[in-house]
Amino acid sequence: MVAIRDRRPQPARLTETPDCPVSATFDHRAVLAQIPAQPGVYRMLAADASLLYVGKAKHLRRRVASYFGRALNRRLQVMVAQIADIQVTVTRTEAEALLLENNLIKTHRPRFNVLLRDDKSYPYIYLSDDTFPRLAFYRGPRRGNGRYFGPYPSAWAVRETLQLLQKLFPVRQCEDAFYRARSRPCLQYQIKRCAGPCVGLIGPADYALDVAASAKFLEGRTDEVIAELGARMEQAAADLAFEHAAALRDQIATLRRIQQRQYISGDGGDLDLIAIAEAGGLVCVQVFFIRAGRNLGNKAFFPQVPASTGRAAVLAAFLAQFYADKEIPPELLVNVEPEEIEFLEAAFSEQAGRRVSIHHRLRGDRARWLALAEQNAELALQSRLGSRAGYTRRLEALRTALELDEPPRRLECFDISHTGGELTVAACVVFDAEGPRKSDYRRFNIDGITPGDDYAALEQALTRRYRRVQQGEVPLPDLLLIDGGRGQLGAVAAVLQELGITGLTLVGVAKGPDRKAGAEQLWRPDQPTPIIPGADSPALHLIAQVRDEAHRFAITGHRQRRDKARRTSVLEGIPGVGPKRRQALLRAFGGLRGLGQATPEDIARVDGISTELAVRIHSALRSE
Repeated sequence: MVAIRDRRPQPARLTETPDCPVSATFDHRAVLAQIPAQPGVYRMLAADASLLYVGKAKHLRRRVASYFGRALNRRLQVMVAQIADIQVTVTRTEAEALLLENNLIKTHRPRFNVLLRDDKSYPYIYLSDDTFPRLAFYRGPRRGNGRYFGPYPSAWAVRETLQLLQKLFPVRQCEDAFYRARSRPCLQYQIKRCAGPCVGLIGPADYALDVAASAKFLEGRTDEVIAELGARMEQAAADLAFEHAAALRDQIATLRRIQQRQYISGDGGDLDLIAIAEAGGLVCVQVFFIRAGRNLGNKAFFPQVPASTGRAAVLAAFLAQFYADKEIPPELLVNVEPEEIEFLEAAFSEQAGRRVSIHHRLRGDRARWLALAEQNAELALQSRLGSRAGYTRRLEALRTALELDEPPRRLECFDISHTGGELTVAACVVFDAEGPRKSDYRRFNIDGITPGDDYAALEQALTRRYRRVQQGEVPLPDLLLIDGGRGQLGAVAAVLQELGITGLTLVGVAKGPDRKAGAEQLWRPDQPTPIIPGADSPALHLIAQVRDEAHRFAITGHRQRRDKARRTSVLEGIPGVGPKRRQALLRAFGGLRGLGQATPEDIARVDGISTELAVRIHSALRSE
């Protein structure tokens, strides 16, 4: 590192102009004379040694000099006026400068830099190389054997694709430990989402056909998959295996629908669409991930931008930070030409080991795709401006408290309500990025358990709920909250393992030692000690909101069930006692209380009531 400071006695004061408001105590000319003409990173520091700005350059001296010899916008005028020191680090290449700049920005977060809050790796779909390969969600360094497909913009996009693949090709998605321990098929086999390789219900050759079809689908070779399925369908029909032929026909129809919905690039290329929009002091950058011609999804980013920063500068900073440690496709299509486009192309090409191009003047289909990305950026920006800032802040605080890669897009919380163990009701409430999603709330009447056994009630409710998730009827949440401590957490984890549910974060919300509000403890299955956010934590405020909503919804359901039971005569639940017989019994004994005090012989004297039915009525009344 070459550190350059002005240590000489103070020179004559420099003239300050509106275009170049140089600090009166900083001699930029002397500093510039010592800066090398090489690629690298420069850092501008204030008088208190705080970092003002970090930048990269192909030619350090020329780039730093540009701050003192040209008209500047208001943001740069304010920054230059505060410079008391400039430090530079020489690098061998533009790519090294890009990486160093990104690391310094993430570490120090200078206030005059555009800051992108995106410090996570992007997820992939992993296909193992076992005898019976497994499809799975994967995030992290790609070091293991097997194949990786992606990247996808979010965990939600990966789970959606995996659920889709389960419906098309029954390739297993369970954990290896779960797979090796099976002695009978699991629920996935029963609902036709897995071929049952764990217990030998399919041979390696037939299983390999589904694995190959899954890989080709993920590669974007859907036409080839459809052609192969068509040939297999015709052969099955010729062999008079009409049921198998019909299943292949349905697969082909589903693939064609997906193909119409997902494909946007006829040439099957890899590229990213990047559109920037600005309004109301906020900036949104929308990124669409296109791989093998398929739209894998999109993600909106809201970088922290200093005032008076132009869109070209914001986009250049976004690209530099976003792709500094990520896989870069051969083409980036942008709606605004970024600053330093040649530098970015050279750095990205060196980083990727192949040519990377950034295009902004487009025609035909590509122009229409980019217009769609720009429209999505504008819509996301308007939604952000209109959303509740407090709720967003609590979600971000929850992400930080639980150390999640991204704020949860969908939260579910379960609660149990009963009176003395009777008429148990379980409730599930759902929150998304906008708040409560009441249309997705569900209640479950719990029967067939020991009264007061909350663990069994929770197990029954979760099984009923997540069977529907596995069947694709409802989406899988990112975060599952359970009102309870480690005991409830263990019961829930066992249910999820039995169902083969993976890819969600499980948290138990337990009351503190004194059972006071604000002292709650958050338990996770993989951590020996709880997280204690504290009474003032926005994350705990959100959890309390979700938990209280689940409690309210469960109590309401239990009260409704209890009131209905009070309004319903016990006679209505006795087989063989219809409206006419009920009326006759109540008339004969003057009401339900008199009937409850009668003997079976007295009941049998009523017209239409046999001895056997009288015994059943007496037993039912006694048990009630």
